[in-house]
Order: sequence, then structure tokens, then C-alpha cells
Amino acid sequence: MPVEITMPALSPTMAEGNLAKWLVKEGDRINPGDVIAEIETDKATMEVEAVDEGTLAKILVPAGTLGIKVNTVIALLTEEGEDIKKITDIKSATSSIFVSDQAETKGIVLPEMPVAAPVFTPPPRSTKDTRVFASPLARRLAIQKGVDVGSLYGTGPHGRVIKRDVETDIKTADATLKRSGDDQLLQFFTQGEYEIIPHNSMRKTIAKRLVESKQTVPHFYVMVDCELDALLKLRSRLNKATHSALMGVSQTDENSIIVPKLSVNDMIIKAVALALKMVPGANVSWLEDGLARHAHSDIGVAVSINNGLITPIIRHADEKSLKTISSEMKELASRARQMKLRPEEYQGGTVSISNMGMFGVKAFSAIINPPQAIIFAIGAGEERVVAKNGVPNIATMMTVMISVDHRAVDGALAAELARTFKGLIENPLAILA
Repeated sequence: MPVEITMPALSPTMAEGNLAKWLVKEGDRINPGDVIAEIETDKATMEVEAVDEGTLAKILVPAGTLGIKVNTVIALLTEEGEDIKKITDIKSATSSIFVSDQAETKGIVLPEMPVAAPVFTPPPRSTKDTRVFASPLARRLAIQKGVDVGSLYGTGPHGRVIKRDVETDIKTADATLKRSGDDQLLQFFTQGEYEIIPHNSMRKTIAKRLVESKQTVPHFYVMVDCELDALLKLRSRLNKATHSALMGVSQTDENSIIVPKLSVNDMIIKAVALALKMVPGANVSWLEDGLARHAHSDIGVAVSINNGLITPIIRHADEKSLKTISSEMKELASRARQMKLRPEEYQGGTVSISNMGMFGVKAFSAIINPPQAIIFAIGAGEERVVAKNGVPNIATMMTVMISVDHRAVDGALAAELARTFKGLIENPLAILA
């Protein structure tokens, strides 16, 4: 009996992935722990390790295949003593591995047949036909999705309707509706003056989660202006001190040394983390049965990557030094852009930061990333005229917009968090403690 290799769930929320590359070929001997493939999720590219020993007898899903559902069989292993030649043509196999209800419960998906020339399509079966052969799993799914199993032609044994037939009908109906909606929108544009760029899995996931957030999370916003001059001076002193210290212990040429520098964003991360520690009532997540109050400040920081966005997380940022935060952030951002983050490095987090200041954006509001309850939107630092003791002065100011989940955090508490954050930014020695 061949051993099935299935599309793994690389994170708790993963529903499908792309098979980027096979690292082994048919006929190769495989041992547990061997890296056999690379899978792309909506956030990262990850290696898949074998859990069984055997010979790779058949690759069912080729490299480059997109949108493979979790638990789909992607390859088969033969154990010692089994004849590889007996399973050289999986598509034509009639074994119960691929057609029985047991296969359905394992999530096995048959390879789709190639599209052929137009052929005769049987008319829909009458819904009055009481003798409908369908598996229990197919019937349950049809009831849940409102599909009439009597209208379907089964591809299972002896024409039996199986789960895959119901799913195909649902997908066809959804695609028809989407196509109809797209056609209605495209009629406003001149044919030939646009191109359709298909959505990748990351873009689809981002769109889905942002729509869900705006539709289900009651956002409200708190805005605060922070003076940056003291923080910028402290940052400059710290970077100079680091440079001098490295020069003092190094015997190499000064120009050959790369001196790590603190960024304003590093100091903002620490300020947010400490503000949450000082206002613990804001460091929460909304759950249906209660509020989850977090013991530490795990800060997600938005990083722009090719065709998308990801938020690597600085864990326990309230307990870490600026130097550690800076080092971790640089390393996480680098691997994020290479799609090399592990799920635990971007999933979770208690609060997020989105900084568009480097693009010259003065102010903006960000969408909350559930189950988090707060996200900080950081604007650019710019010189403005401000009044001090009734006298106009020039100061470097930064506008921060805080988006808050009103289910979890009330207005007064959000205002306290904003005031605490502002105090830390304007008195930055406090973030060194």
C-alpha cells in the first residue's frame, strides 16, 4: 500500500498553498527528515520534510501548481518490497484509495483531467429523481451549501455523487458570479487599455482579512502629535557612542566596519511596548467569551514585501533593549523580504505598528489586524511651527493615528495609551530604562 504525502498545514490558518518546487524526483530514496519540497503560503516559502521512509513512486502535483488545498495528496511513497511499476499511472487507477468515501474523509483530491475539445454535456438530472446515489459526506456538504445533489452527475464509482462533485458545482457557481461582477465593472473601461493581473494568494488573503476587519471590528481613532527633537538628539548620541566604541576595540580600517545604527522606528517600537506595559488595559484582544489580557508586549511591525505586506513580530519588546530590538527588526525584515519567515515569527502579536513616515506621509489611519485590538499608524517627522509658552517655535513633529477596537478598548483608555506613548517619545530617556 503506497504512503500518501499530503499538502501540509504550515500554520493554524493555512487553507491552501502553492507547490513552488520539488527537491526530489520520482525514484529517489527518502528518509524521515529529508527536505522534499518548497511550499509557498500567503506569507512565506517553507521547506517540507518527509515523515516516512520509502521511495518516491509518483508525483501527483507538479511544481508550480497554485491553490492546493491542505491535505490534498501531492505524491506517493512506496515502502520496501513494493513494486513501483504498479502505480505508474495514478490517474487511471481504480483503487479505493482514490474513489472511496474513505478517501474523501482524508481530503484526497483527484487530479483534474486536461481540458479537451467541446464534448456533449448531459442535461441536468431531474430533481424529482428520488434515486440519487451520493456519499454521506457529499450530502452533508450539499445541505450546508444549498446544493441540490439530484442535479449533479457523480464521478464516483457507478456514478455516485461524492464530495468533489459538490465542491466543483460550488466553485463553478462562484466563478460565474465573480465573472459576471467583473464584466459589469470592466464595461466602464475601454477594451484593450487595461490588463488583468491575477491575484496571488497573498493579495487574496490580505483582501479577505482587511474586509473582514472593517466589517466586523468597530474601529475608532485617536490622533496625537509628538515632538521628536529630544528623541532625534538621543538617537544621534547613541549611534555616535556605538560607533566610537566599535572603533576603539577594532584594529581594522574604519571604512571596512559596518556600524549598526538605531532607527527612529526602533525607538517607536520600544515606546509602544512600554506604553502597553504602563497601560495594561489596552494590551488586550477581543474574544467572544472575554478579553485576553496579554502579559507582554509582542509588537508586529508592518514590512512591505513584493506584492504584499507582512508583520514580523518582536516578542517581549517591553523587556528588550533598543540594541536587541534594532538587531531583531533588521534580521526579521530581511528574511521577510526573502519570504523566509517561520509562521511563529509573523503570527500572533498584541499590537501592530505601520510606519509610512519614510514615504513623507503626514498622517493616515490603518486597519486593525484581528485578533489584535490596536494598530499605530506613524506619520513623517516634519518641522512645524508650534507654540511654547505663548511663543512660536520650530519643532520636529510626528503625527500618530491609533486605530482601536471599540469592543475591547474604550475611548478614555485609548486616550491614556496615546498620552503615555507621547510622553515616552518626548522624554526618550525613559525608554532606555
